[in-house]
Amino acid sequence: MNHNIANIRNEYSLKGLHEDDLLSDPLKQFRKWFDEAIGSGLDEPNAMLLSTIHHARPSARIVLLKDLDHGLLFFTNYNSKKGKDVAANPHVALTFFWKELERQVRIEGTVSKTSENESDEYFATRPRGSQIGAWVSDQSEVIEGRETIEQKTKIFEAKFEGNSISRPPHWGGYRVIPDYLEFWQGRPSRLHDRLVYQKNPEGIWSIERLAP
Repeated sequence: MNHNIANIRNEYSLKGLHEDDLLSDPLKQFRKWFDEAIGSGLDEPNAMLLSTIHHARPSARIVLLKDLDHGLLFFTNYNSKKGKDVAANPHVALTFFWKELERQVRIEGTVSKTSENESDEYFATRPRGSQIGAWVSDQSEVIEGRETIEQKTKIFEAKFEGNSISRPPHWGGYRVIPDYLEFWQGRPSRLHDRLVYQKNPEGIWSIERLAP
């Protein structure tokens, strides 16, 4: 079947976004929108696009937001492509897109590892299969085939049989501390609302409107 890709288009008309709608704290504003996404029953509203850059080459992938405090937390293999990228360059971007709400949030900031206690606490809440998987996968490394993963899974299942599973030293959390957040609300005729929080060198947040 042939489709005209250029004609794939939705008209956004659910809501608008005004400066008076925003809270003064951008993370509280994010929490408000995030709670509304959860309340709307969206599938995986915590899915976010993590963009990194290394040697002037961008890379992006979906990861899951796992906590929100003074930053945004996710967990992964420290030896993965993303882990190596942020070790070389801690400046990252996050993107959330909640299509059903016609909303997008773009976040820029710096990332650093969480404490070992935070990583241990989250790892303990993971399903046992996911805990085994953290030991099994040399994430982002080339492997010969699926059987490599299956064989290693059997090895680690046997190793930890009847025992709790400790967190691998190469696996843990990252916290992104934002200095830029853009809240995007779809509007008709592509004249979207875009309101941006930016932090100045003194740590004060300002709010500005961008042209759509």
